[in-house]
Amino acid sequence: MRFDGTQDYVATDDLKIAVNAAATLRRPLLIKGEPGTGKTVLAAEVAKAMGAPLIEWHIKSTTKAQQGLYEYDAVSRLRDSQLGDERVHDISNYIKRGKLWEAFTSRETPILLVDEIDKADIEFPNDLLQELDRMEFFVYETGETVKAVERPIIIITSNNEKELPDAFLRRCFFHYIKFPDRQTMRDIIDVHFPKIQKELVKEALAIFFDMREVPGLKKKPSTSELLDWLKLLMHEDLPLEVLQSRDPKKLIPPLHGALLKNEQDIMLFEKLAFINRREGG
Repeated sequence: MRFDGTQDYVATDDLKIAVNAAATLRRPLLIKGEPGTGKTVLAAEVAKAMGAPLIEWHIKSTTKAQQGLYEYDAVSRLRDSQLGDERVHDISNYIKRGKLWEAFTSRETPILLVDEIDKADIEFPNDLLQELDRMEFFVYETGETVKAVERPIIIITSNNEKELPDAFLRRCFFHYIKFPDRQTMRDIIDVHFPKIQKELVKEALAIFFDMREVPGLKKKPSTSELLDWLKLLMHEDLPLEVLQSRDPKKLIPPLHGALLKNEQDIMLFEKLAFINRREGG
């Protein structure tokens, strides 16, 4: 099982090496990078390329590690016992399987995505150490041990909102997705918009990368936001001259709501445009 990219996902050589190394070692692949650089989409594309089932576990701030294994619904069992339901005699009726259980019992080697692990409590990664090491866990209510039929290929994403424990990091193969350079960005755009005007891409990329260089920007526009902006530019059919003018007195580009996502950054560009107007007389 090898990953060499797909028609819908532009993967750099170092990313391909990381995916294949993690798959060979059967160690979790920890992916970090700026939001919008394709970390979450990677798992789906790896599954597609390898012809493997994809199991997705999207982590929230309230997610507990136990939920990835299983959950026991004691409340439903108590209610059923009060109602005289026959189901109450089989405790397995009240066990809800988690994503790890699903991955461990998959007949085919699955791709398991643990998305945005840094959103959870700091103890969340530590609580999964033994299960990820041994690829098994014990279900206390039923007395059974769930063991992986095939070690799943695990892809874990993080936006670096929290530091992950060293013990967890030691068990992972790590890769940081660098922000795409201009040529890689062109390749990404070609995948999504194969018929787009080359001149439009040239001008849009110049504006996009100039925006990312502005000092004091709270949130730099990402790859996914650039794609949204290009889609809007094509839909609105704006004249190319609007982008080519690059008037320093009008620093905010058209349809900037696709690129700038908070009022501080918009005010920063407005302030810079005001300064340029004053200096320009």
